[in-house]
Parts: sequence; structure tokens; C-alpha cells
Amino acid sequence: MAFSGKWETESQQGYDEFCKLIGIPDDVIEKGRDYKLVTEVVQNGDEYSWTQHYPANHSITNKFVIGKECDMETIGGKKFKATVTMEGAKLSVRFPNYHHTSEVSGGKLVEGPVVLIRTSKKI
Repeated sequence: MAFSGKWETESQQGYDEFCKLIGIPDDVIEKGRDYKLVTEVVQNGDEYSWTQHYPANHSITNKFVIGKECDMETIGGKKFKATVTMEGAKLSVRFPNYHHTSEVSGGKLVEGPVVLIRTSKKI
């Protein structure tokens, strides 16, 4: 039940780039940059209710069971089907434009899209 509880943003890296990736307008990015997002997680075994509370009283709740396809919604309101998996101690799910992981590390909820890092050798 490591994920259960309320979590408030402490720090973030790559906020602007991520928001642009998912199509959030510049004025909304500016307004939300310093907002302390609250994530509320209720975990009951493999069943989760994951709510994120955004500015202007906007919240999104995604409910899922590990390993089972479910209906999900993005911050922009796009609905899609996905399967959340558990990889070690990390929750993992593919959103339309990115791969999202969540884990509890050092007593903190760490979330983020997995970014492509390409390394090439000279030929």
C-alpha cells in the first residue's frame, strides 16, 4: 500500500517541455508552473483510484486494476484505453504521447514520463 495517501508537489523538472508535449497552451503552462499539485491515491491490493487535483478546482480521477485494461483520461480530457502494469515497485502506463511511471522512493512519490535518450557511436 505504498502509494496510498495524499502527495503534494515538492519539485519538478522539465515541466514546460512536458506540458508542451501534451499540448497545454503557454498561458496555462505559466499559470500552473508553481502550483502545488495534490495527488490522492487510494490503493486496495491491485485496485487503485488515482486523483490529481489541478488549479481552478479541476480534478481527474483514473481508476484501474493492475494488468487489466481500463478507461483513462488525460489532463486535457482525452479519453483512452490503457493497461497499468507493475514493473518491480513502479507503476507503468502508456499515455497517448508518453510513457508514465510512478514509484515511491525515499518516502516520496516520484512520477514522470520516460524520455527517449538515444546514444549513437561514430561509424
